Amino acid sequence: MREMLMIEKAHRVLCFCWVDYVISWSSKKQSIVTLSTCEAEYVASTSCTCHAIWLRRLLKELNLPQIEATMICVDNKFAQALAKNPVYHDRSKNIDTRYHFIRECIAKKEVELKYVKSHDQVADIFTKPLKFKIFQRLRSSLGIKKKNQN
Repeated sequence: MREMLMIEKAHRVLCFCWVDYVISWSSKKQSIVTLSTCEAEYVASTSCTCHAIWLRRLLKELNLPQIEATMICVDNKFAQALAKNPVYHDRSKNIDTRYHFIRECIAKKEVELKYVKSHDQVADIFTKPLKFKIFQRLRSSLGIKKKNQN
């Protein structure tokens, strides 16, 4: 039997809420192949940070400046630790420098990473099949209702 090597780009999803409304979202494959789940989550968190900074600037132009850091929910503790601690990690030696932008934004208190358990990660509704009860709960947390539901 032949061995097969499967190379797949991770799927990243961004979903931003302001007050109780989804105001921006995006779903696409990452442009690079990552070597671990930690690296994929870290790269996705950096993409999310870039979008968060853009949204913060937009809201500021609309005279709605954001005083508090924008909360970014991640379900990978290693990716969170990597972003919060700028010390060299064995896990980060192959990550391109541009993805460390997130560290600067955390230091400036523009964004903050918050750990959420995987079953509470709203972005999962866009990336994987879920049990119906979990799907309903995540859908509801996005403010999306069934067509005839009040």
